[in-house]
Amino acid sequence: MRTSGAAEVWFSVLKMRFRLLRRNVLVLVGVSVAFVILLFSARVLVLPDGTRGPPAAAGAPLKRDAVRFSFGSPEELTGSVFGANFQQYVHNADRFPGEPRLVLVVQVHNRPQYLRLLIRSLERAAEVHGFLLIFSHDYFSEEINTIVQGISFCRVLQIYFPFSTQLFPGEFPGQDPRDCPRDISKTDAVRTGCLNAEHPDSYGHYREASVTQTKHHWWWKLHFVWERVQAVQGYSGFIVFLEEDNYIVPDFFHFYKLMMLFRKNSCPDCDLLALGNHDGLADFTKQTSKVLTTTWMSTKHNMGMAMSRDVYYKLMGCSTEFCTYDDYNWDWTLQHLSGTCVSKPLKVLAALGSRVLHTGDCGLHQKENCRPELASHRVEEGLRSAKEGLFPQSLALEAAELVEHRAHMKNGGWGDARDHSLCISYAKHL
Repeated sequence: MRTSGAAEVWFSVLKMRFRLLRRNVLVLVGVSVAFVILLFSARVLVLPDGTRGPPAAAGAPLKRDAVRFSFGSPEELTGSVFGANFQQYVHNADRFPGEPRLVLVVQVHNRPQYLRLLIRSLERAAEVHGFLLIFSHDYFSEEINTIVQGISFCRVLQIYFPFSTQLFPGEFPGQDPRDCPRDISKTDAVRTGCLNAEHPDSYGHYREASVTQTKHHWWWKLHFVWERVQAVQGYSGFIVFLEEDNYIVPDFFHFYKLMMLFRKNSCPDCDLLALGNHDGLADFTKQTSKVLTTTWMSTKHNMGMAMSRDVYYKLMGCSTEFCTYDDYNWDWTLQHLSGTCVSKPLKVLAALGSRVLHTGDCGLHQKENCRPELASHRVEEGLRSAKEGLFPQSLALEAAELVEHRAHMKNGGWGDARDHSLCISYAKHL
């Protein structure tokens, strides 16, 4: 007797979890050894005067070595990922002690040329030494690792999405060869018996692992940073979320502080900040000090978005809705939640003079003819023209628009029950 489609999907998810559990047995051994070494290396001695000091020389800073990353087989990569996420080595912590003044989280895939541009812009940002940069990776390479480890101007932490398609070649959440082809009809899919035949998206298409990964990574990252990253646990400010093809304007932190002050005095019900927009540096000198309040929208406010812990908790309450809404884009999904599951639509304080620029001329849907050198030239030219508008003394409210739910047409690409189950599990396992 043939097993039902729903049962097949459930068995597939279980099998994926058992494979992960089996793989993690070896990983757990490695992590345990690392933990013992960590405890040993971080031990302290009670000195004759009753104070505590390191075993080597009193007053010398303790050293915590980063996990040695292995870029070999998926099993070796998995061990490195779990070890690094457990240890959470903060690079440059001894050079820049104290609590971070601003936390920025960068979602990184595999565009190292654009990542270099972002890092260059961060190095030029005012007061960058007080930043904590968290790079969240879903693609693991020696080149990207070397680029990030080369940062010397502030504290840096790297975290790693443990359900990357790179770690699961040939099986969910990667692309299983038994999965249904994207464009096969449901009738033909059921007839051929491919794994996810019963779960096409709203437009009749089946999942593509490369398309679903970005939303998975964004939701996991949100949970992991707020709940698991030790360096953030005492942090009370907003966290700014960026992507690898963003570029920071030199007065970024100055403008962030002005926005926080404006929010405190004039817009305490603003849920989010949007330090960037998609207008680039057009009319920057005229718009430099202007902000508006409005409904958060995917197409306008997804770049340089800053979020508080309170808003994160609001979103956590909508985990099931986020994870089952049939749209492969995290930002369109967030817009759907605003005013539905999140009963009060999300209100944003948005910069009209963008402090975050977009350099990427290729990405998920366009992978050829990438010209980062042209993007860099355009940005440099724009910044020269905008120089006189940097570092405004205060902000002025341009408009206070109506805040309401903005419905949109879902984009699909997120109909597979396995994606729903995995996505929901991120919050459950915290």
